[in-house]
Amino acid sequence: MMKMLLARSLCLLLLLSCLSEPVESRTLNLNSCSVSVHTTELRTHYTDIRSNAIEGDSEIGVRLLNKSLMKQVQDGQKCCLLRLVLRFYVERVFSNYASSQPQQQRHTSALANSFVSIRREIHACHCQCVEDTQRKIDTVHAEFIKLEISQAAKKAVGELDTVLEWMEGLVLKTRA
Repeated sequence: MMKMLLARSLCLLLLLSCLSEPVESRTLNLNSCSVSVHTTELRTHYTDIRSNAIEGDSEIGVRLLNKSLMKQVQDGQKCCLLRLVLRFYVERVFSNYASSQPQQQRHTSALANSFVSIRREIHACHCQCVEDTQRKIDTVHAEFIKLEISQAAKKAVGELDTVLEWMEGLVLKTRA
């Protein structure tokens, strides 16, 4: 009886491992540095919290992150901008974003932990920031602090799609 139960458990585990997608790490080449990022995993966690953040956003006319901010960054500043954006999300956004739903809390925590890991890797890159790049992120901070803190965090989480698209674009460019 015990052997049969063990055999069934092992078969179930094998079946589940075959059905689940492997977590694929992709490399972002940021000038003289490369960083490993699980973009699919980030996107999955974000998709699960996005609707809640957007529904709670009452500041429809305000934008924190414009796509042009991410696209108009100089080639030598991608590492710097990514480091500054991750810092903003880890220190300002995720620490002030709250959901009453446990599953959403887990996804938010997973995103925050992923960002911390990426930040740790980028720290070793010793990115040098020029004044223009710092000014861009200062603009995001300025818009953020104009809003009530929990509202600002919801807005930033809702706009995280812009950051993820930019990161995914960096992966695609490194593959070409």
